Amino acid sequence: MQTMRESWTDERLDDLNEKVERGFERVDQRFEKVEGEFKAVRSEMKEGFDAVNGRIDSMQQTLVNGVIGLCVAILSGFAVVAGLIATQL
Repeated sequence: MQTMRESWTDERLDDLNEKVERGFERVDQRFEKVEGEFKAVRSEMKEGFDAVNGRIDSMQQTLVNGVIGLCVAILSGFAVVAGLIATQL
């Protein structure tokens, strides 16, 4: 019975080398496919984040306008009360 080392001829080693190369080529193809899918996901995520950022910016602008409106209303109310007090003196 031959040992494992003796049965590995140059031809068998070449066959193994070829088989390993084909395996790595398949792995490379899979990685390229996964990389493409990641790019698509990144693009979708960027679009989604851009939409969310737009909504947040819009909401922030609405809040600022609301606070300014409330401040104007409160100051106007104080002015009216001060005016009434001044006319009653």
